[in-house]
Amino acid sequence: MPLSSSTEDRPGLDPRRWLALTVISVATLMVVLDASIINLALPQAQSDLGISDANRQWAVTAYSLAFGGLLLLGGRIVDFVGRKRVFLIGLVGFAAASMISGIATTGAVLFAGRALQGVFAALLAPAALSLIAVTFTDARERAKAFGVYGALQGAGGAVGLIIGGVLTEYTTWRWCMFVNTPIALAAALAALPTVRESRAEGRRRYDIPGALLVTTGLVALVWGFTHAAEKGWSSALSWALLIAGAALIAAFIAVERRTAHPVLPLRVVLDRDRGGAFLISLLTGAGLFALMLFLTYYLQVNLGYQPLHAGLAFFPFSCSLIAAATLGAALVPKVGPKQLMVSGIAVALIGALWLPQIEQTGGYLLVVLPAMILIGLGLGAAFVALPNTALAGIDPSDTGVASAMISTTQQIGGAMGPALLNALYVSALTGFLAAQDGTITKAVRLDGYVHGYRVAFIASAVAFTLALAAATLLIKKPMRADTPAEAPVHVG
Repeated sequence: MPLSSSTEDRPGLDPRRWLALTVISVATLMVVLDASIINLALPQAQSDLGISDANRQWAVTAYSLAFGGLLLLGGRIVDFVGRKRVFLIGLVGFAAASMISGIATTGAVLFAGRALQGVFAALLAPAALSLIAVTFTDARERAKAFGVYGALQGAGGAVGLIIGGVLTEYTTWRWCMFVNTPIALAAALAALPTVRESRAEGRRRYDIPGALLVTTGLVALVWGFTHAAEKGWSSALSWALLIAGAALIAAFIAVERRTAHPVLPLRVVLDRDRGGAFLISLLTGAGLFALMLFLTYYLQVNLGYQPLHAGLAFFPFSCSLIAAATLGAALVPKVGPKQLMVSGIAVALIGALWLPQIEQTGGYLLVVLPAMILIGLGLGAAFVALPNTALAGIDPSDTGVASAMISTTQQIGGAMGPALLNALYVSALTGFLAAQDGTITKAVRLDGYVHGYRVAFIASAVAFTLALAAATLLIKKPMRADTPAEAPVHVG
């Protein structure tokens, strides 16, 4: 996508906006791919650090929990401290946290470093999206900028798998962490002359009780799903965690209704179109992250792909998603975000429904590849349209928190979706093996894995179906991208 525009010389537009978008895009890609780059490196890290099978998941979960749980607070900090300032703090902090993860000598240090990466990602993500929203005041240029953002958000997970495979196979798992440090520091240096500072007007007060309630509530929910996947749905602790999580979220809503300076002003989510966009983000995140998880296992365990080969197998998904996001950015002003989301999610749903046809061996070319392309094309279009809906007409003081909600819902969906679907997978696998007569051979076990994958893929398709229903029923008007831009914000 060319980072240029026919409005280049229009008075009032930031002449460095396309350079700023390049810097912001690099930071966005780094944050998104870091959620998946560890996946292919985890077996090597587990062996090197002596991490148990029961605890290895925390290398992934610690990042997503800290990231998703603190995004709302990060969004409010972004609005009032200053978007550029928080962006720079996030980059430098992310670089330091990546070094801690890379030099870890125990599993606990690795998990702590990953959690710290998530903390700074919770500052970077809303700062990046908020900077795009306030830097691109022309509606058509904003659609192009969101196209870049959407492509990177969607493709980051698959790109992370590819990079993780390359680094793990040719260097060591530690470089999956070290690689972030020079990228983050270079982006911070480039941001100094290119990104303009902006902030919301008003008193800088933060809702610490609300932030603690929503963070602990989300942690409890994800932990509950994860524990259910390990111990089964009959575990009392699993249900205690899920009930506690729901209660904490309910308490969070009650606090937000009464506090004068809420971390999440309920007006942001109670708007029908905006709330629908957040729900779509949650459901598509759950479906996509779960698909990536089980496809990774299918490629490596059933088809016998090496880490690099498995990573490269996701390349068609990345290409189709980027292509759809690029073309979709031009379609947003013409057809409107709602139509693009509905059609995109429908195409992704077709791809998800194609996946249950996988066989024990040889299913990549006929099943996985076409399904990946359809899912990439569909979600690429949907990811471009979603920020236009979620941020259209937003009050300037709420830009950061609304931006954070997009990333929050994606990350929480990406944490809860795999946890829930893994529990379904384990149940399906256990039931399949229990129904077999005689000795459980390797071939029978591989058949059981495929049976479990099919159940997980169907559950992912259900998530896409619910997202399609939300896009159709909750988004009440087209909201074309050529509607008036948001009210101006303070720019310094």
